[in-house]
Amino acid sequence: MKRIITTIIYTLTIAVAFAQNQKAGKSVFTLTTFKADGTILASTNGVFIGSQGDAVSAWTPFVGAKTAVCIDADGRKHAVEAIYGANELYDVCRFRVDGETQPASVAKSNVASGSKVSLVTYALKGGSSKTYTVENVEKFGDQGYGYYIFKEKSPENIANCPFVNKNGEVIGLLQHAKSGEQTHAVDARFITTLAPNGLSINDPVLRRTAIRTALPSYLDGAKLTLMMAGERGDSAVYSQYVDDMIRFFPKAIDGYSARAQQQLWTSRFAEAETTMQSAVERVEAKDEAHSALATLIYQKQLYFADSTDLSWTLDRALNEAKKAYEIKPQPVYLHQQAQIKYSMGDFADAYKIFLDLTNTDIRNGELFYEAAQCQTSLGATTDEVLVLLDSAVAVNPHSNISAPYYLARGRLLDEAGETRRAVRDYNKYDTLMLGRASHDFYYLKFKAESKIRQYQQALNDIAHAIVLNRAEPTYYAEMASLQLRVNQLEDAIRTADMGIAVAPEYADPYIVKGVALGELKRKSEAVETLRKAQELGDERAKGLIEKYK
Repeated sequence: MKRIITTIIYTLTIAVAFAQNQKAGKSVFTLTTFKADGTILASTNGVFIGSQGDAVSAWTPFVGAKTAVCIDADGRKHAVEAIYGANELYDVCRFRVDGETQPASVAKSNVASGSKVSLVTYALKGGSSKTYTVENVEKFGDQGYGYYIFKEKSPENIANCPFVNKNGEVIGLLQHAKSGEQTHAVDARFITTLAPNGLSINDPVLRRTAIRTALPSYLDGAKLTLMMAGERGDSAVYSQYVDDMIRFFPKAIDGYSARAQQQLWTSRFAEAETTMQSAVERVEAKDEAHSALATLIYQKQLYFADSTDLSWTLDRALNEAKKAYEIKPQPVYLHQQAQIKYSMGDFADAYKIFLDLTNTDIRNGELFYEAAQCQTSLGATTDEVLVLLDSAVAVNPHSNISAPYYLARGRLLDEAGETRRAVRDYNKYDTLMLGRASHDFYYLKFKAESKIRQYQQALNDIAHAIVLNRAEPTYYAEMASLQLRVNQLEDAIRTADMGIAVAPEYADPYIVKGVALGELKRKSEAVETLRKAQELGDERAKGLIEKYK
C-alpha cells in the first residue's frame, strides 16, 4: 500500500509539474528583428512576464534593428513598441509589445546547485519541456542574482527560452557559451529590473537600436523623456511618446498639451480643442489644464492670426487663464494674464501686473523686460524704459538668461545716441551668447562700432555676419566700404569681388571696388567697374567716373 501511495504522489507531482510547464509554455514567444530595409536581422526566443506586453529576451538581436515582432504561443503577432532597458554584459533586454499577453511568473528567489529545473521551449498552443540540472550558481549584483550553469548541453536553436522551477516560475533565460558547449542562464529577476529613466533616450547602449526607449514609469522621468524626444526632430517617434504619455499618465497635463501642440502647428484647431477638453475632464490638476488651454489659444493668435477659426480668441485665452488662477491663485497664472492683455493692447493693465509680480516669488528679469515693452507701447521716455531694462539686467547680470535684456537695452541706447554704452551691452550680449548670435546682430554691432571708430572690431563683426549669412550682398558692400575707409584697398577689392559674385546686379560693391581701384591709380579698371554700377542705375557712378577717367 505504501508503495502504491508513493507511486500516486510521484505521478501527481509529475502531472502538476507538466501542467506548470505547459502554462509557462504559453508565455514563450519567438522574436524576429528587422533591418531598415525590411530584411531579417535576427531570430530568437523570449518569454512574456506581464499581461500588457512586458517581455524579456536577449539584447543582441535588437542591435541595428529598425523594427521587431513577437509571435506568441497562439500564433498572434505582436509588434515591439519600446525598449525598457538592456544590459550588454549579460546580453539581456526587457521590452514591451502591443496587445495583451499571457505572462509567466518570475521566481522570487534563486534555485540551489543540484536542483532540477525545466527548459520550456516554444511551440504553438504551448511548448515542450526538458529537465536540466543546475551545476553551479554564481551570484552577482547587490541582490544576489544568480548566473546559472547547467550540466546538460542544449540545441543552438532554442536560445533565450525560459528555465522554470518546480512551480513553473521563470528563473532565467537560456544562453549558449561563447566558447565551449556549456548552457547558461541569467537570473530573470535581474532582467525585470531593467527600466528606463529620464535620460535613457540618450543611453549609448539603447541607441544602438532604432526601436525607441520606453517612457519611465515615474512622471518626472517621463516628462524629461518627452521633452528630449521633442528636440530630436522625429515627429513620428515623438507622437508615439505623446500617445504613451496620455496612456500611462492620463491625469497629467503633459501628454494632452503635447498632442494639442502638434495639432495646433498643423492647423488642426478643432482636434486641439477636443484634446484639451479631454484634458480638462481627466487631468487631476484642473488649473494646469485651463492654463495649458490658455497657452494654446494665445499661441494660435500669435502664429495663426489670419485663421478663419474664430473660437480661439484672446478673450477666451484670458478667460481660461483666469479660471486657472481661480482654481489655484499662483503668480504664474497672473503672468499669463498679463501677457495676453499685452497682446490685446491693454498695455496699462499688463504693465501694472508685470510690475506687481516683481514683488512676488517669481521675480525675474523677464517681468521687468515685459514691463519695459509695455512702457514703450505707452509712449514712455527713454529714461523711464531704461530704468526697467536696468532692473531686468540686474536680476541675473552674468547669466545667459539676461542676454535678450542686454540686447534690448543696447538697442535703446543706440537709438538714443548713447553708442558707446550700446556697444558695451552688445559685447555683453555676444559674450553671454558664446559668440552664437545671429548675423543680424553682428551687422547691428558692426554699425555701432563703426560710429565710434572701433574699426577693427567692426571689421571682425561684419566678417562674422558674412560667415553666418554668405548670401547677403549688403554685408560684403559694408565690409568693403569700411576697408576702403581705413585704406585697406586691396582687401576692399577682394571683398567687393565676393559681393559681386553673390549678387552681380547689386551696384554697391562695384562702387566700392571702383573707388579702391581709382585710389590705387588703376584708373582704367576703376572706370570700367564704375560704368557697371552706372548701368545698374547708381547715380554716384557718374561723378566718380569723371574723377578717375
